[in-house]
Amino acid sequence: MGTYGWISLTTDYGTFDGFAAACHGVIARFAPAVRVIDVTHHVPPADVARGAAVLAQTAPHLPPSVHVAVVDPGVGTARRGIGIGTPNGLLVGPDNGLLVWAAEALGGVEEVVELTNQGWFLGDVSRTFHGRDIFSPVAAHLALGAPLAEAGNPVDPKTIVRLPDPVVAIGDGWIEAEVVTVDRFGNVQLAANGSMLSGLGPELVAGGVKARLAQTFGDAAPGELIVFEDSSGRVAIAVNGGRAVVVLSVTPGDVVRISER
Repeated sequence: MGTYGWISLTTDYGTFDGFAAACHGVIARFAPAVRVIDVTHHVPPADVARGAAVLAQTAPHLPPSVHVAVVDPGVGTARRGIGIGTPNGLLVGPDNGLLVWAAEALGGVEEVVELTNQGWFLGDVSRTFHGRDIFSPVAAHLALGAPLAEAGNPVDPKTIVRLPDPVVAIGDGWIEAEVVTVDRFGNVQLAANGSMLSGLGPELVAGGVKARLAQTFGDAAPGELIVFEDSSGRVAIAVNGGRAVVVLSVTPGDVVRISER
């Protein structure tokens, strides 16, 4: 598969401790010329679905990379560590559904291996820090051009863990969709594709609150709720100058109905 000049990191480690820095350090020790992109280290702790969504929406915009993702509440258990090959990059992380949406965004799953080549690991593997001891050094080997097949045993792609598909329904003058993420601005992103808005009129109700169909935040008055297609091509809800998550009182996994007034 050739070499990669970049490794991306997506974790729930935060930046108050040294966990993310340790992963950077291991990569630098094995592959000092490879550059690292921090997608985020602020996925809510153990929120696999949020990590999967952030990585899937970001990875296609990065240069061809080895993508390391670690949101891993099952670390140290029987859950597998896996590597996934796609037409546009490799992914390394736990087999808990975290990697699959990104793999699909990168062209689909072509190859899967279980990470069993201990010669690629970092010495004595901690039971609780596979990001440092397994996933980072494996990613470094892959970035340097080692074949994915050498990382471990082949796995039937049908057996890897997949997250449930988020709820999306559409009818005459309405959409119902699951909240996928809430960003730091309080904007609420839904699972529905932005094209689903084309059948709706300009005056809406979103989650029981009056809203306006818009293209950008400035299309609404300050404090007004808007429904729009966001930069990831998803239906999203925002407040001009405010926080839609507070107005709607929702969390990821809730279902929001958008309908014409």
